[in-house]
Amino acid sequence: DLQHPNEFLRGSTLRFLCKLKEPELLEPLMPAIRVCLEHRHSYVRRNAILAIFTIYRNFEFLIPDAPELIANFLEGEQDMSCKRNAFLMLLHADQERALSYLASCLDQVTSFGDILQLVIVELIYKVCHANPSERSRFIRCIYNLLNSTSPAVRYEAAGTLVTLSSAPTAIKAAASCYIELIVKESDNNVKLIVLDRLIALKEHPTHERVLQDLVMDILRVLASPDLEVRKKTLNLAMELVSSRNIEEMVLVLKKEVAKTHNVVEHEDTGKYRQLLVRTLHTCCIKFPDVAATVIPVLIDFLSDTNELAATDVLVFVREAIQKFETLRPLIIERLLDAFPMIKSVTVHRAALWILGEYASSPEDIQSVMNQVRQTLGEIPLVDDELRRATGDKGEEDLSQLQQAPVQKLVTSDGTYATQSAFNTTSLSKKGEARPPLRQYLMDEDFFIGGALGTTLAKLALRYGALVADPKKHNRFCAEAMFVMASILHLGKSGLPAKAMTNDDADRLYLCLRVLSDKSPVIVNIFNENCRKALSVMLSAKAEEEATTQK
Repeated sequence: DLQHPNEFLRGSTLRFLCKLKEPELLEPLMPAIRVCLEHRHSYVRRNAILAIFTIYRNFEFLIPDAPELIANFLEGEQDMSCKRNAFLMLLHADQERALSYLASCLDQVTSFGDILQLVIVELIYKVCHANPSERSRFIRCIYNLLNSTSPAVRYEAAGTLVTLSSAPTAIKAAASCYIELIVKESDNNVKLIVLDRLIALKEHPTHERVLQDLVMDILRVLASPDLEVRKKTLNLAMELVSSRNIEEMVLVLKKEVAKTHNVVEHEDTGKYRQLLVRTLHTCCIKFPDVAATVIPVLIDFLSDTNELAATDVLVFVREAIQKFETLRPLIIERLLDAFPMIKSVTVHRAALWILGEYASSPEDIQSVMNQVRQTLGEIPLVDDELRRATGDKGEEDLSQLQQAPVQKLVTSDGTYATQSAFNTTSLSKKGEARPPLRQYLMDEDFFIGGALGTTLAKLALRYGALVADPKKHNRFCAEAMFVMASILHLGKSGLPAKAMTNDDADRLYLCLRVLSDKSPVIVNIFNENCRKALSVMLSAKAEEEATTQK
């Protein structure tokens, strides 16, 4: 079989000989194996090298001149797979010969095939670790392999370069190579593995400074659709970002935010949006200078259908409004603009709390009241709901009806029937969408009623302290109390599917009592202590985060 004219038979037999462990069976075959090294077909030659390598490793006495034989073979061989096997054998059997061969063809390494380049990288790694003085001789070759056409070679070369040199240029070259690999590779597993390499690079104190300049390149990885990849990338970028490039990073994140609005919604889009919100939140807390540009972008998220992202924005807004006093007017203004567009009850509830706590000028307080009235609809709520249910009209509607056209219809039994626009509008009025806060109350969510009571009580107390005119103050107080009484009435009226809970009713009664009595102790709790409680909670949270990071 070793002399068979069919190259496949010869090659397969040589592979089989790699598994034989009996020297007495192998000895008579040695001349035939040597001859196979000169066969015209590369499949036979490369398997002949493997056979010689395993025989030399197991029974050196059968072929003592194997390294010399293979070194001579390597000089004249052209096929890449044969060269790779021969070089691999020299790497393990006679490193000196492998090195002298590599030294003789260092300039041609970039033209070799990837399978041979990978073995060359392995040899350089081993030699330089065993003998550090050889580094300068081979480091140029590793640099050249960073530009190889094979991603596997580039990955191994970058890893080797980092272990051989800690010079900033070497680290930068390796990190740039890793980033290119992540951006260009389509397989998410590969992206994650290479990202882990980048994260490991950052752990070294001297390397971190070099990586800080590459933050903008790292953010290119966000083009990947995989959530896990994006998450790791944002975490890494956040750890590396500095005051030099924070503004650029915020611009990139804003673009990413805009992109999430333009793509078709699927499960990960909402989670990615939430991730971006949290990253922008961290940016603002770390670098307060960018808060003014970030806040308007984030507040647009409040009208998002994804409740997670909107809730995260409010957590951020609450912290920002507490920490950055200069930005309070901007935040209040943007929050008031976004208020009618909010779609979630939890988000509305938190927004009410922030507005109640931080609206501090008479104009802002009046704007909050206007927004509340607009999102509640006409009050008293019970009367308005009953009107809707019976299809009654206000005066405006009746004047429109007088001009409504009358249409003749033929019924099923052939008689005429008249239908005026009155009947059709009454139906549409019944099915008309309610304002958001009213809808929550009708859907049995009276917790927001309690929150609204607290907000209005705080606003009315603050308005009284700011406005000297008692008439204006009394009018505002009366309006706030009227809204609360109206919610209480609705809760007990039986119109919503479930009645109001005692807790929510107690909270509204308490707020009404506060506004009628205005006892200094209670006023102090509403005006001062709520805000103190928030700052205590935020500092406790910051401490907790600091300990978990440690």
